[in-house]
Amino acid sequence: MAISFENALGIHEKALTLRNKRTAVIANNIANADTPGFKARDMDFKAVLSGHGEAKGSKGLMTSNSRHIGSSNPATEVSLSYRVPTQASLDGNTVDEQQENAAFAKNAIEHQASFQFLNGKFTGLIKALRGE
Repeated sequence: MAISFENALGIHEKALTLRNKRTAVIANNIANADTPGFKARDMDFKAVLSGHGEAKGSKGLMTSNSRHIGSSNPATEVSLSYRVPTQASLDGNTVDEQQENAAFAKNAIEHQASFQFLNGKFTGLIKALRGE
């Protein structure tokens, strides 16, 4: 009987991939905190994870053969939205450094939790394969 990693790992594999993407988005916001006119972005993690926030209408590159590699990975394609600023900025920048740092820290903790869960799943699978 073949092992289905999708069934064995559940949603946590996709969650880890999305957490990595969200880390990059938030880090980009923090890096551009002093850039005039920069608009902070984020993703609705719950909507993306449930499949409601994935990029719609994205076709990628056309392929003429089933062995051709596509241009994107649908599991990691997400639509980003702009954050609504809590306080207006004179230069048009919408990054709130405290909000971004808090989001970054929360995302890091949730990333670690998903990673530890996946690590436990893999440990259990290895023990099952060894017959322990």
